Amino acid sequence: MPCRRLPDVRFSTKVLLLQLLTVFAVVAVCSGIFAWMSVERLKQEAMTSAVSIARSVAEDPQVRSGVTAGDAGRGLADLAAGVESRTGALFVVVTDADGIRLAHPEPERIGQRVSTDHEAALRGEEVTAWETGTLGHSARAKVPVYALDDSVRDVSDSAPVGEVSVGFRRASVFDDLPLVLVGVGTAGVTALLIGVVASVLMQRRWERLTLGLQPEELVDLVRHQSAVLDGVEDGVLSLNPDGRLEVFNEVASRLLGIDPVGVDGVRDTCVGDLGLPPRVARELGVLGGHDPSTVRTVSFDNVVVGGRVLYLDARPVVRAGRHLGTVVVVRDRTDLAALTRRLGTVQALSSTLRVQRHEFANRIHAASGLLDAGRLDDARSFLRDMADRGPVDFPLQGAELLGEPFLQSFLGGKAMEASERGVSLQVGEETLVIDVIGGPGAAEDVATVLGNLVDNAVTAALSAQGNHPWVEVTAMQDGDALTLVVSDSGDGLSGSRGTEAGPDVDTVHGHGIGLTLTRDLVARRGGALWIIDPGGGSPGQGAVFGVRLPGVFTTVPDDMADETPDDTEGEEQQ
Repeated sequence: MPCRRLPDVRFSTKVLLLQLLTVFAVVAVCSGIFAWMSVERLKQEAMTSAVSIARSVAEDPQVRSGVTAGDAGRGLADLAAGVESRTGALFVVVTDADGIRLAHPEPERIGQRVSTDHEAALRGEEVTAWETGTLGHSARAKVPVYALDDSVRDVSDSAPVGEVSVGFRRASVFDDLPLVLVGVGTAGVTALLIGVVASVLMQRRWERLTLGLQPEELVDLVRHQSAVLDGVEDGVLSLNPDGRLEVFNEVASRLLGIDPVGVDGVRDTCVGDLGLPPRVARELGVLGGHDPSTVRTVSFDNVVVGGRVLYLDARPVVRAGRHLGTVVVVRDRTDLAALTRRLGTVQALSSTLRVQRHEFANRIHAASGLLDAGRLDDARSFLRDMADRGPVDFPLQGAELLGEPFLQSFLGGKAMEASERGVSLQVGEETLVIDVIGGPGAAEDVATVLGNLVDNAVTAALSAQGNHPWVEVTAMQDGDALTLVVSDSGDGLSGSRGTEAGPDVDTVHGHGIGLTLTRDLVARRGGALWIIDPGGGSPGQGAVFGVRLPGVFTTVPDDMADETPDDTEGEEQQ
């Protein structure tokens, strides 16, 4: 039959049992010592009483004269019997120098030698002891008796002539012992009950403080917490029910700008002081409290902190019906958001190129048909028109002002999207771009910035009450920099002021991640994004944004323009 493993005893139970055993041992030892001291005290009191009585009898003149004369008459016996009856003694025995009884409670024993040692009393010593004699075990005292002689002033100068022995029955000595033991037992049981109650209360307090976790579980918890906090790529924050920061890892410190050096000062910081956006700080603060029924899970996407786009997931922690706080997971989505935008740009460009290819193929097919039909004049006119208007007939007003192919194609695609939503996209009359966009990542950055501004402007134009919503884009080249001006027919930036475009400009014009990424991208290129006119002054006059992107164009000096093809051709031949 296989052995059954006994269940492990909880640490708190072990502590409780140890406390109870300790209290029991202490109470038992103290009770035993107190009982022993009480017994010794009763014995000492009995022997002290015996000595006092024996001294009184030994000092009686009648006793002294009788012992000196060796008289065993009724006088001594009656005197001893009277002392016994008055004091409750077991016996009062008087002997001569030879140990012969002159007085005894049992008359037949008078004249016999005592059964215990009497030599010490005859040497002048007072002796107390527990001894067993003819009357049983008793506490007794033996005192010498000196001769009655008026010529002797100091009895110490004479030899004893006998002894007086007084004893108390053992039962009489311990008459009060049961009452003393009851008192000791009551005190011990009371102390034991107090110890048990205190131990139980300590155990409950322990389990309440540790949430029922045992020390070994706490050790594992700390080890797992360290592994989780230091082993994940996400930031982790722990807020107590009062909304104050308790635990954070290095990733959270980096993403939220928490100073890891001042940990002791930061650890008790209110969530409102972490530099989070007001809405996020307010929502996290509301998650505080000690009522588990009021807590909830909250997620915040596109939170911008220090130029980073973050995702925050706040989840309450409830254990044993208690709200312990909130755990906030912080994920950095800056790169993901940027890649998403660039992927959208690439998809837009791909869609535009696909439309161009399809439209161009159709026009080439039409031109080929004219040529095959021998209609040369019509074919020449068609090709001239196609050269003037471009290979694709985008719904982009003023497209002929854009000679730069990328901008023409990109804005053409945006014009098609805007046209489907009922918005007219047009090119400003002041547009002037000479060179071609080039350089590392220039096309992607231009597409991201311009795409965000155009998308926001289209949304703003649609939100207005006008009958013919429009968006206008003006592009101007200044050396290697591209300056873009985007305006719309919306209602403007309601409630916005200032000249710098912040991350939360307004609920229509790029509230959230779009304008934030645009602003961050422009700043990385050393450019600027600003509000030219917040708009809203008159119907149909919306906001006007301006952006400058340096390093967009790669200009080639005129004197090298003719040499470049030869060099390139030479390189290709090599």
